Amino acid sequence: MIEATEAKLKQVEPRTHYLNANYGIKSWLLTIDHKRIALLYLASITVFFFLGGAFALMIRLELLTPKGDIMTPDAYNKMFTMHGIVMIFFFLIPAIPAVLGNFLLPLMLGAKDLAFPKINLLSWYVYNLGAIFTLYAIIAGGVDTGWTFYTPLSVNSTSQVTPMAVGIFINGFSSILTGLNFIVTIHTMRAPGLTWFRLPLFVWAHYATSLIQILGTPVLAVTIVLLGIERIFGVGIFNASLGGDPVLFQHLFWFYSHPAVYIMILPAMGVISELIAAFSRKKIFGYSFVAFSSLAIAVYGFLVWGHHMFVSSQSVFAGMVFSFLSYFVAIPSAVKVFNWTATLFKGSISWDTPMLYAFGFIGLFIIGGMTGLYLAALGLDVHVHDTYFVVAHFHYIMVGGAVMAYLGGMHYWWPKITGRMYPEGWAKLSALLVFIGFNLTFFPQFLLGYQGMPRRYHEYADHFQVLNVMSTAGASILGVGYVLPMIYFIWSMRYGPIAKANPWPGSGLEWQTSSPPPTENFEETPTVTWDAYEFTKDNSRRYDVVKQGS
Repeated sequence: MIEATEAKLKQVEPRTHYLNANYGIKSWLLTIDHKRIALLYLASITVFFFLGGAFALMIRLELLTPKGDIMTPDAYNKMFTMHGIVMIFFFLIPAIPAVLGNFLLPLMLGAKDLAFPKINLLSWYVYNLGAIFTLYAIIAGGVDTGWTFYTPLSVNSTSQVTPMAVGIFINGFSSILTGLNFIVTIHTMRAPGLTWFRLPLFVWAHYATSLIQILGTPVLAVTIVLLGIERIFGVGIFNASLGGDPVLFQHLFWFYSHPAVYIMILPAMGVISELIAAFSRKKIFGYSFVAFSSLAIAVYGFLVWGHHMFVSSQSVFAGMVFSFLSYFVAIPSAVKVFNWTATLFKGSISWDTPMLYAFGFIGLFIIGGMTGLYLAALGLDVHVHDTYFVVAHFHYIMVGGAVMAYLGGMHYWWPKITGRMYPEGWAKLSALLVFIGFNLTFFPQFLLGYQGMPRRYHEYADHFQVLNVMSTAGASILGVGYVLPMIYFIWSMRYGPIAKANPWPGSGLEWQTSSPPPTENFEETPTVTWDAYEFTKDNSRRYDVVKQGS
């Protein structure tokens, strides 16, 4: 009788996983579990995404009419500056590595955690410390220099440049710590049998991204320190009136900030590789080419900063060299797109929401990439430099690329993260709204820029209004498309259907453990005996196991 009762209790006992292993705020704030830290990042980053989105909405409302009706020119300067800073440094750069990378890398590698769990938690606190300085700068009056902090304006500006720069400086250490942790983890904590060429392309992409993070971010930190020294002590470094060189600032800034573009887009490419393989149920065509193209992009990314400076007085010869190198970096990017397309050919394609975002990514990334070739051409760049053509181009890459991949990845791995499914109908509607809203927002800006409308202007000529109205209407649709996932994701955490361990035809190790995963990820250490993206007819557990401690 007693045995029967115990057996019955055992049957109804809830399964212990990382979400319910401990309760209370303290258990979250002091956690060293990479999965919980990923969710802490998710909360922080989501706040900044909607804060940056609110600034964008204000900008588009202001540009609804040719004359400045809503805010003063000074307020407008601060609005687009804070939109850029918040979105780039506190959302786009950390979003996929800090949320999806943190959650998934140990799972994909068959490891219990990252190599340095405490440093991983420290990186989240460092991120938030930088965020506090940034929020202070916003509340105290904002910054009016543009997100590039070009000198001598940033040296002489009376706005809150110093606390904002301190916030970005501190935030950079979070990026470095995360990159360092990922590299050591990938080198040392792969499961038995998981060779380099069995790694998911998501891991390759994060490896390349981490190299940029630890090599490039210190350059930005040094630049910010030099800017601070000039502002506080009046030492002539960048200000020509003090004997400095403003072009030096641009060299240093873009030496980091162009590779930073690849910090944003490389992880997104890793996500898309996973989605394309899973929802076409095929191996990625030319796996090794896609893997090495990530490393090639990381290397070439450090050689093309000068294409931001074609009109900065740098020599024509230097301009030609940077123009050539900028064309060259398109090759590894094109390799990825061609190989994804070849993978789709004759694939068993499923039209689930993550795949819709993957298709959206490919289309928008192609437009963004092709228009980047226009900007790499010396003569054309002079014509469209600092116009809305540039704004449209980098939003097609950064928002159309990185955010589409981020949302696609969130939908794909949401069942693994929460153990719950989201409402598929609402998710497809959201993906459709995001795609339509995005194109209606930013495609007119290509036309505005080509016709000569400069960026960063508070007022504009009357004949640009129709395209600006279209752009603002698109931004409204895009905003609805972004809010919907937040609503149904929160709903699904309580009411969503229970997810299986592998609701998709995923082939990676992360799908071989339960949803949500246990605290230490796997019951036993897996041994990998199959190649990346080698799909089976069923979704049953497929790896051999090595007992813990053996």
